[in-house]
Amino acid sequence: MSLPPGFLDELRTRVSLSQIVGRKVTWDMRKSNMAKGDWWAPCPFHQEKSASFHVDDRKGFYYCFGCHAKGDAVTFVKEADNVAFMEAVEILAREAGMQMPARDPRAAEKADRRTQLAQVMEEAVKWFRLQLKTSAAAEARAYLEKRRMSPAAQDRWEIGFAPDQRQGLFHALTQKGIAPDLIVDAGLCAKPDDDGSARGGGAPYDRFRGRIIFPIRDARGRAISLGGRAMDPNARAKYLNGPETELFDKGRNLFNHGPAREAAGKGLPLIVAEGYMDVIALSEAGFRATVAPLGTAVTEDQLRLLWRISDEPIIALDGDTAGFRAALRVIDLALPMLEAGKGLRFALLPQGMDPDDLIKAQGAPAMQKVLDAAQPMVNLLWRRETEGKVFDSPERKAALDKVLRAALKKIADPSIRAHYGEDIKRLRLELFGQNARPFIPYAPRGQGRGGRQPFQPVAPLSTTRASLLGSATSPVEERLREAVILATLIAHPGLIRRFESALERLDCTGDDHSLIRDLILAHADASDPRAEIAASAPAPLDALLSHPHVRNAPALLNLSDAEKAEFAVAQDLFILQAERGMRREIEEATQDIEGVADEGLTWRIAKANEARAEAQRGPQDKTGEAVISPNGVALDKEELAEARKVFDSIRFERPNRRH
Repeated sequence: MSLPPGFLDELRTRVSLSQIVGRKVTWDMRKSNMAKGDWWAPCPFHQEKSASFHVDDRKGFYYCFGCHAKGDAVTFVKEADNVAFMEAVEILAREAGMQMPARDPRAAEKADRRTQLAQVMEEAVKWFRLQLKTSAAAEARAYLEKRRMSPAAQDRWEIGFAPDQRQGLFHALTQKGIAPDLIVDAGLCAKPDDDGSARGGGAPYDRFRGRIIFPIRDARGRAISLGGRAMDPNARAKYLNGPETELFDKGRNLFNHGPAREAAGKGLPLIVAEGYMDVIALSEAGFRATVAPLGTAVTEDQLRLLWRISDEPIIALDGDTAGFRAALRVIDLALPMLEAGKGLRFALLPQGMDPDDLIKAQGAPAMQKVLDAAQPMVNLLWRRETEGKVFDSPERKAALDKVLRAALKKIADPSIRAHYGEDIKRLRLELFGQNARPFIPYAPRGQGRGGRQPFQPVAPLSTTRASLLGSATSPVEERLREAVILATLIAHPGLIRRFESALERLDCTGDDHSLIRDLILAHADASDPRAEIAASAPAPLDALLSHPHVRNAPALLNLSDAEKAEFAVAQDLFILQAERGMRREIEEATQDIEGVADEGLTWRIAKANEARAEAQRGPQDKTGEAVISPNGVALDKEELAEARKVFDSIRFERPNRRH
């Protein structure tokens, strides 16, 4: 469905961003300025205590200086409620009293059909809940009581019961005027010819009979299907889900999706259990951000759903062979999909126990202990390839290396692949041992030649230890360049827009450098950006500007020469990019070093080194003074000035002509 031009602009004009965001946050009234439409609060997208989430009500945009989330009202509803773009637009349009544009007739008909099926499903849920109160459900109620599910919990989860009748539900719904085809299309009943028998014809019959019923709802809370647990121990299937319908795709939904998403948004860890009862037991014990796949192994679509809810879900699997095999299937599925910041952890329960058993036997603290001990995925990958195997020969060790390399090749992200390789090397050393000599720290010799006393190291001064060179944990030169770039832009605010794109892409490693960069971008149009930054982050700004290397930077010693400052920022950005590009090439190449070192590998390193050397050399090879362009090319300053004069002399207006 497409939106007409101007519809979104009108929508953004009608809604108040601060009002929409205010439903999810608590405003910091000391920092906010309501009169100016300037609002601050702790970010709703990540856990924090400080108010780093900023809403500009007049411009209709928000930005978080912590996690860098940004957008408008539509983006906020989309991300906060985890809905699709068009659904977010519809939510805001209803709130603004705007009529959504006419939809495609076929799409509208399909949406109406889904609405009808959802209503039929709700009626079925009500009927099943009533049946749980009848005498026919005595055994089901006893089973639920045995599983320690209180009546209040049964109401919360809308547990029902399907009596062992062929057409109990069918007759109940048709008596309410619901068409038989809707009942069948909702997956509640089946036609006799759908079960593979040769009878054919006849009225539809109930799919769920003699089972405890668990409603399955989508992320928006609509009932889309049912799950049933058989009371007959000889039933063909202990658990039965409804068939796939226009409403229900079992590979694209999760049990307890909506409530778990809300709980995870409040900071609870997202747990993936195996079945309905595990989800209910964990949720009732306080682990409310718990979901389960619907009768199948986790699919790619479900894994994407999980990562939309939480960056690192915990897969809680039963402590048996089947549970471990399920974990291995998830690993094979997840490896090609891994991204930076998106991972999985695996919590393995005690042998022969599921989450429900563990909570009943030892309580919620025991389950929390298991979750706290959850292992990263690389550990289970290693365990899969090594557990129960003997590596007592070079051939077996080589076979292990081959299998592990094949697994790591599935990871698309080169950075993640490199880190997996490092962990695998560590685990390999732990398994096979290391025959290298132990590390011996340096110690001065006792007596030098000619009776000279050995060198005695002098303890560093406190000022030396506190300096950037003494305390740096990342490349010092890069941190110094970052500091000079940021300080120069603060001192010359007119250059901020000139280098805005490069500044947005700059990965800051220095202390508080990311914060200063974000504040520079946020206040680029302010009359005095330095004053705005000082008001928001006084201590980081003082630390940046008071550093000796920053104070002595040429662009800061002479604040009147904006052209020199522009040249300095461009050159520092170019050198910084080249240095980091060189390091990335080396990091990505290290994973291939153990293999055959071909010409491609050495060529990449050589080219990166050439770029680094050229950046360090700068415009020194030029005969005249040079200026670094945005793409890193050194331009002769005099030639550039002459070219600008030529362009300035061109008159683009149409000359007067006589007719």
